[in-house]
Amino acid sequence: MTEPHEILKAHLTSFATLTEKDIANSISFWKPRKIKKGDFFNMQYMVCNDLGLVVKGIFRIYYSRPDTSEETNIFFFSENQFIVSFRSFITRNACHYFIQAMEDCEIVYISYHDLMSLYETHPNWAKFGRLLAELFFTYSQSRAEELLFFSHEQRYIRLLDEHPNIINRIPAYHISSYLGIKNPSLSRIRKRIQR
Repeated sequence: MTEPHEILKAHLTSFATLTEKDIANSISFWKPRKIKKGDFFNMQYMVCNDLGLVVKGIFRIYYSRPDTSEETNIFFFSENQFIVSFRSFITRNACHYFIQAMEDCEIVYISYHDLMSLYETHPNWAKFGRLLAELFFTYSQSRAEELLFFSHEQRYIRLLDEHPNIINRIPAYHISSYLGIKNPSLSRIRKRIQR
């Protein structure tokens, strides 16, 4: 088994109650892929056809305003997180945003059709699907609650908790965009919160 598949196996084992047999029956469906910095896992207005696991790197989810082309970051994925435009993936409708590599990245991914086949034939994979849906619902609701109820500083702390080295890995203006502030405000927050 390749290193990405070993990482995948460890993650699947910890994420869901998948047996050795469940995982063995799925391994041929999971493909490794390298995505260069600046390239895309999924594009706006396209259906998301794959579910990936980040083996190495950071991705951002962002949307671009049609009238100004201003980009707003709404989420980040890094190592050992599943990456997908979940609504697009399950509804087979076009995605409203981009998923872009912020570093040279490596993922291991499975197609929608192969995953649906596993759901149909393996009860534990069907449970994986439920857990995956719960995970992405939690991501979505947590992000909405952050924007409604949390200060910029609290959002910054939560970002560091989720992605501990992100500040050293991507430009500050991407962090500012995610927090909904300008760079000088981020600089003040970083001075107050040393990590």
